Amino acid sequence: MAWYAIYTKSRMEKKVALRLQEAGIDCYCPVTKRNKQWSDRKKIVDEVLFRSYVFVNIDLPKQSEVVRKTFGVVNFVYWLSKPAVIQDGEILAIQQFLSDHVEVEVLGATVQVGDFITIDTGPLKGKTAEVMGLKNKNEVRLRIDSLGFELVAKLAHG
Repeated sequence: MAWYAIYTKSRMEKKVALRLQEAGIDCYCPVTKRNKQWSDRKKIVDEVLFRSYVFVNIDLPKQSEVVRKTFGVVNFVYWLSKPAVIQDGEILAIQQFLSDHVEVEVLGATVQVGDFITIDTGPLKGKTAEVMGLKNKNEVRLRIDSLGFELVAKLAHG
């Protein structure tokens, strides 16, 4: 069993995740809270964090056809002609990051050479992270290398 990223049709991530769960597939569709403003009201909604992506934890040869045949699934995300494997630690880091921060957005990560550190305190203790630099003291950044993304959260002040 390993985690894989699948690509979905536009705006079908939550529906695909629901269909996969109904088919007995372990999946994860990360969502974040977002404050939406309409002309007549404001509302906090759950918004998909990675547009057109859902993660599945499957035994690839046995369950790949069930995933591929699920309505709304386009295909697996490939890396070097093989379905891209997402490390368990990266899925756990995304889950932890989303539980620690309310409004999170995704930025496309750029490939940069930097120092690597091991976090020694807090909920991500023991995790290795790449130093991306400090642009703003009010932001926390978590780089997910296998996906090529950075998660960014604004820190609330007292």
